[in-house]
Amino acid sequence: MKNRSIIATQKDYNVEKITKIAIAKGDGIGPEIMKATLKIMKAAGAKIETETIDVGEQVYLSGNSAGITDSAWDAISRNKIILKAPITTPQGKGYKSLNVTLRKSLGLFANVRPVTALHPFVKTNFPTMDIVVIRENEEDLYAGIEHRQTEDVVQCLKLITRPGCEKIVRYAFEYARAYNRKKVTCMIKDNIMKLTDGLFHTVFKEIALEYPEIESNSQIIDIAAAKVATVPENYDVIVTSNLYGDIISDIIAEIGGSVGMAGSANIGKNVAMFEAIHGSAPDIAGKKIANPSGLLNAAVMMLAHIGQPKVADRIKNAWLATLEAGIHTADVYQESVSSKKVTTEEFADAIIERLDSNPFKFPVSNLSKGSGTITIPEYKRKNSVKKLVGVDVFIDWKGNNPEAIGNNLSEIKSHNLKLKMITNRGVKVFPNGLKETYCTDHWRCRFVAQNAEIKTTEPHYETVEYEQVIALLSKLHQNDFDLIKTENLYEFDGIRGFSLGQGE
Repeated sequence: MKNRSIIATQKDYNVEKITKIAIAKGDGIGPEIMKATLKIMKAAGAKIETETIDVGEQVYLSGNSAGITDSAWDAISRNKIILKAPITTPQGKGYKSLNVTLRKSLGLFANVRPVTALHPFVKTNFPTMDIVVIRENEEDLYAGIEHRQTEDVVQCLKLITRPGCEKIVRYAFEYARAYNRKKVTCMIKDNIMKLTDGLFHTVFKEIALEYPEIESNSQIIDIAAAKVATVPENYDVIVTSNLYGDIISDIIAEIGGSVGMAGSANIGKNVAMFEAIHGSAPDIAGKKIANPSGLLNAAVMMLAHIGQPKVADRIKNAWLATLEAGIHTADVYQESVSSKKVTTEEFADAIIERLDSNPFKFPVSNLSKGSGTITIPEYKRKNSVKKLVGVDVFIDWKGNNPEAIGNNLSEIKSHNLKLKMITNRGVKVFPNGLKETYCTDHWRCRFVAQNAEIKTTEPHYETVEYEQVIALLSKLHQNDFDLIKTENLYEFDGIRGFSLGQGE
């Protein structure tokens, strides 16, 4: 196993060995549902030893903007496994998302959210839906790199990497293979974001070829979201990037019956975190009516992950049998199908009473029949030939006439560089722009080598030296242009590594 990243699902752990886990009791209803979940796991024979960590609202309010203490980081480092109840992030500026901090700091690259319909005991229009969303967890727009660049314009950088794409896509196919899933669907928007989403899609198609026994297809995210909400039975495993996955997984959980019923796993090379996907619900905290199902389902995933799938199955089947018996908490109680409305603790006790029972309507949980570990190879970087062919200079200019700024920039001669075009919000406005195009104060000005062929369908670019770019920037500054930032334009193995402007 040397030089390989192992994402354990079942067989990497000795089931006789006690596994230590870090417990975050959370805020709001968190302590109540965590108490119920731990009680059920203990009764089911889970071989775990818990260590409580301090995270969440009180840590934030103590002056820690990250919401997590140093001792909690130490406990996570020791235990490697986290079971976390929902937390409350205080309102106001300066408080960082604890979930994002944990996922990115710990390298938890895969967010796994299974959603199965529980009809008729939980209301849904899709009684046969059974979907697993596998969401990239570390990059995309969630990198949180934003800047205000002009009076009118702010930007957010969307970062997509090949190693990030390879890890999440391969994990999706390996998950499908391990759990006998038949199809993986990739959701992207590469008709617009041709480089970022285009990379994700390219990697998906490359890796899909290695799994011929698993059906694969791709869909544009907007129509895919509509289709998921109307015909979810057409989907099995979905793999997508961070933002799309956040949205799609909540859509699926909601149409499945309730966001409050679903758990999720956050999987990394060395650490894994399991949590409910719902919030801390402070409005019902202390009323003893909270539904622990989301956290309990996360705990089931955790037990399978640490090599205790038989215990996981025992809990999952008892939970399903309890739902079928009509014993429900207030959030899912329906007079037409429910037999008893119960408190959080009563619901836990009802599950414990059925620990040796199987559901009669729902499929019996068989996590113990999975095919073992999921293996993700180490990323191997390709050494491409990288060539500088130009520069995009972003300028803050308050005028609204593209011809004026374009003509002024065209007159600037600097070390054999020439102005190729100007775009405003991505639309070409010079040369030959349309007068109807609205222009703000944010102008992208593309400079390329003087002898570049720029009037062809696929322009040919000549090599540019970095010193030429420096000289150009100096010349622009001398001419009183307000330079916001620059983006160098590169070719990689002769392939253009930058987008053309709309209308270019």
